[in-house]
Amino acid sequence: MKTVLTAVILALGILSLPALAIAHHAFAAEFDRDKPVTLAGKVTKIEWVNPHTWIHMDVAGKDGKVVTWRIEGGAPNALMRRGWNRNSIKIGEQVTVEGFLAKDGSPTANGTQVKTADGRVFGAASSAQASN
Repeated sequence: MKTVLTAVILALGILSLPALAIAHHAFAAEFDRDKPVTLAGKVTKIEWVNPHTWIHMDVAGKDGKVVTWRIEGGAPNALMRRGWNRNSIKIGEQVTVEGFLAKDGSPTANGTQVKTADGRVFGAASSAQASN
């Protein structure tokens, strides 16, 4: 009985591997390396979640219309290894983000660097750096 239970658990684990691989996308699946972007605006929300952190920010367009952008960063652990902590950037703070636009045209980008108004610069642990 123990052998059958072990085999079933092992089979279920193996069957779930493709779903896990799809859940964590490659940079090129979602973002366009040929479309770099620089965004300046006010941070409205920060999500410290795995597998990617997210910075939400309000950015005024050329027409003056404010758009809320989502900026994907690396995993919280990767950011902490680069000097970040949960208080590095605060809600309401002005930041400039460099990164790459999403392929789907949504106001989403993969961030490579975040610069604060006081000049601090943080690497965003972008998946672009690991992708070729």
